[in-house]
Amino acid sequence: METKESYAVVTGASQGLGKAFAESLAKKKINVILISLPNQNLEALSLEIAEIYDVKTQYYEVDLSINENIFKLTEWLNNSFNIHILINNAGLGGTRKFLDATPHYINTILQVNITATSLITHQLLPNLLSQPKAYILNVSSMAAFSPIGFKTVYPASKTFIHSFSRGLHEELKDTNVFVSVVNPGAMKTNIDVCKRIEKQGFLGKLTLLDPNKVARYCIDRLFKRDSVIMVNPISWLFMKVLPIWIKLPLMTNAIKKEIEA
Repeated sequence: METKESYAVVTGASQGLGKAFAESLAKKKINVILISLPNQNLEALSLEIAEIYDVKTQYYEVDLSINENIFKLTEWLNNSFNIHILINNAGLGGTRKFLDATPHYINTILQVNITATSLITHQLLPNLLSQPKAYILNVSSMAAFSPIGFKTVYPASKTFIHSFSRGLHEELKDTNVFVSVVNPGAMKTNIDVCKRIEKQGFLGKLTLLDPNKVARYCIDRLFKRDSVIMVNPISWLFMKVLPIWIKLPLMTNAIKKEIEA
């Protein structure tokens, strides 16, 4: 395929915030390439978006926890398309005692959240730099601003994403590529996630977000060149005001309730 048409790339696009990003871009008549794991009905979603919003869509099913797959993906993207928007949304969370976590569980979170985001950005950056105007949006988390017991690896990985994005933004500020990072909280991606978050108690219910609203807001702020996007002022105020010795046990206890439930 040698189309060389301009597209936006969205990883983790089969559901939740990634799907909402793809639809929000398509509403703006931007062609989209959906990236997600196999067996996620990605082809059907790609066709649906193309039909509803009258844009061109492509899709690619891949496990981003394997580095070789990332290089195959980015080679295909660079050889076939002009990429003017990259949204690194794919990420893994999880809640369990660190002692109970398997090496595979730990490694997969680090590979998808940190390595895949870094390598995809690195491999697509020359393509982005060759466009008249381009954007990178990395999805971090409110968890980036505090360690959390029973999650341990996930908040640390999102701290990396936030720092990586801010550094890259500064490095590329005099180029045509604008880099932004969003730090959302928990989202109503499906019924199971909503039930799990609500088991955390009042704090969990208070911070649940609608992914469609988050996506629309993020795309708007990205095009307005907002380098750090905050979508939940309550969570942000909570993270900024409370000292670590208060918020760390508070958030850890909320997560512990989720495990016990």
